[in-house]
Amino acid sequence: MLPLRLAIVGDIHDQWTPADQQLLLQLQPDLTLFVGDFGNESLAVVQAIAAIPLRKAVILGNHDAWYTATRWRRSQCPYDWTRENRFEQQLKALGPLHVGYGRLDFPEWNLSVVGGRPCSAGGSQWQHRRFYRHYYQVGSFPESAQRIADCAIASPCDRVLFLAHCGPSGLGDQPEDPCGKDWSKPGGDFGDPDLALAIAQVQRQKSVPLVCFGHMHHRLRNRRDRQRRSWHRDHAGTVYLNAAASPRILKAEQTTLHHLLWVELSEESLQAQQTWWTAQGVLVQSEELPLLPQPA
Repeated sequence: MLPLRLAIVGDIHDQWTPADQQLLLQLQPDLTLFVGDFGNESLAVVQAIAAIPLRKAVILGNHDAWYTATRWRRSQCPYDWTRENRFEQQLKALGPLHVGYGRLDFPEWNLSVVGGRPCSAGGSQWQHRRFYRHYYQVGSFPESAQRIADCAIASPCDRVLFLAHCGPSGLGDQPEDPCGKDWSKPGGDFGDPDLALAIAQVQRQKSVPLVCFGHMHHRLRNRRDRQRRSWHRDHAGTVYLNAAASPRILKAEQTTLHHLLWVELSEESLQAQQTWWTAQGVLVQSEELPLLPQPA
């Protein structure tokens, strides 16, 4: 069987143009994965992505519930929150494409895409209690972890790919680690504990080749002489990829450069590249990720 070709789109933050859709249509990946943060409840962006005629899976990020999850932000809401709810409209636009606390099965590839906790902002404190209780009937990290794990274990497929907005805890506590805290007092693991618990449980029963996420931008807030490490490989062989090159569109001479994380996944191996493309669909930069196990 030929390797699966996966395009992973990092945090968009309203940076989505017709050229991005055209690039995906040109590349024709087998599956496109969106890690969330389309904008601050940017319904038009989500609707445009939902309409792309390609196989895809989506998870919403913390910015996609920016006004709905946090009451004090509603005073800044650019639409009348008392008359409409664009978080709910995003869910409606995506339908089954949104895998938060759910999954999409691809039996022809023996693969399921399982979503982590939607709209996560990361960290070891359980936040937005009313939001998660109202929309997902979840009230703690253990409840959340079990819900994710149960969904994955119930999959008819042997292989599970996790799609989350924030990555799991356990990938390092330095600011430049995949989910390391790089603001205020830099340092500390800001990954999702519930996702880490779920992955560990599922790894005992199924193959977990890949966990992909965003949220923690590659460009560090606390320093400019390096970028965040965008990958991790654990000793079970699972690869963790952070796709959040933000901004994901850069200005260049007479064009713009658009970021995609490109993955080729086979039964035996996984290869990943950070890629930058012109608006005309020309590959101008590609970096192969080493994907070696990290020291204990």
